[in-house]
Amino acid sequence: MASNDSDRRPRPVIGLTTYLEQAQSGVWDVPAAFLPKVYFEAVTRAGGTVVLLPPQPMGEGVADCILDRLDGLIVTGGKDVEASRYGQAPHPTNDAPRRDRDDLEFALLERALDRDIPFFGICRGMQVLNVLRGGTLIQHLPEVIGSERYNAGGGVFSPNPALTVPGTRLAELVGEHLTVQSYHHQAIDQVGAGLTVSARGDDGVIQAVDIDGATFGLAVQWHPEVSPEDLRLFEALVEAAADYAESRQVRA
Repeated sequence: MASNDSDRRPRPVIGLTTYLEQAQSGVWDVPAAFLPKVYFEAVTRAGGTVVLLPPQPMGEGVADCILDRLDGLIVTGGKDVEASRYGQAPHPTNDAPRRDRDDLEFALLERALDRDIPFFGICRGMQVLNVLRGGTLIQHLPEVIGSERYNAGGGVFSPNPALTVPGTRLAELVGEHLTVQSYHHQAIDQVGAGLTVSARGDDGVIQAVDIDGATFGLAVQWHPEVSPEDLRLFEALVEAAADYAESRQVRA
């Protein structure tokens, strides 16, 4: 349940980035922006109001125009970040580039961090954050760890342990360890500037990072939206977004 404090305040507006894929609905088979319900249901249950952000042309000033209307930002899961963005050739298993989505999310996140807008990255969202900060990715984890434990395929999430780092924001929110739901074949390799590792798997794979100096900024490699019994990370984002909304009203 969302905190009582969140219940008493206006619901902050949280922007969630979306997919843009070919989709079927009735007689229609067209490119469409969409996002699984579990993402925005988690935000609304935590006390936020959701705005979906589809890939779109990101000309000068567009990111700020969008962020002017938001109190928090979630970069969601999805296809692989284009490898050229971190100076590598793509692995054969990588998804075809989604440059329109990359353009949207990199532009939004860069300006959100500059403006200290509360941010939460999920799976791909953590990888976007790391690459934006100059880090790199392991392009195909099974070649490194020797198993498919993080990506069973077929839309089936895999339970894995995440061990938090004492003193980090994530540890304060969720404790020493938790079982998380994984669906990824990539992970952070070289950690980007200004990021602190806040959780690892029992095999050493980075599972979460905090953003140094941010009022609220963290990202996780797993999918908390598919664990509806545990809304702590979404509630923390919504609370920070409500604080941001109040501070913005004071400045106005």
